[in-house]
Amino acid sequence: MASNADRPAAESAKVHMLFNGYVDTGVSPFSVASSIAFVRDGDVRVIIDPGMVPNPRSILDPLEQLGEAAAAVTDVVFSHHHPDHTLHAALFPNARFHDFWAIYKGDTWASRPAEGFELSPSIRLIQTPGHTPQDITTLVATVGGVTAFTHLWWTAQGPDVDPFATDMGAIREGRQRVLAVANLIVPGHGAPFTPGAETPR
Repeated sequence: MASNADRPAAESAKVHMLFNGYVDTGVSPFSVASSIAFVRDGDVRVIIDPGMVPNPRSILDPLEQLGEAAAAVTDVVFSHHHPDHTLHAALFPNARFHDFWAIYKGDTWASRPAEGFELSPSIRLIQTPGHTPQDITTLVATVGGVTAFTHLWWTAQGPDVDPFATDMGAIREGRQRVLAVANLIVPGHGAPFTPGAETPR
């Protein structure tokens, strides 16, 4: 169920897309890249889903153009553990790493559920399983509204049914929850989009 509690308490974050993901199954081996974002809120610097891209500069160049250094990134969030969303995590040597059940840094493993965890007053994690049992969504509140970084959708166009879903019913529940709070959605493998009547539910 969606809840007003899902909305972050503050709206001071800034969102920057570093790379718009894609999937091309018309080539062999097929081509896939993750949608990757940088979020800044005060002293917090977050990278979301640093996965497969043509090369590491596809992530680092746009980050540096924002005046940010990889070494200054404080947190990395994995929406789930598929390699296409995690492959370039090592680019951020000083970050804490967040998934559905823990925070990792160096040799420390701090168990915690992602549900409701706040990286800052404007950045909140919620659990949205279905693509995998471990999926989470990052909700980021800015002055313009709430952006959801999630694999509940691959792209703005769908597909309606996730071809790799472990629980399509859970995906549909998660979509309703996210649509209740998000003004903008960044899907797993596509450009950000504003949800509307045609958005798969």
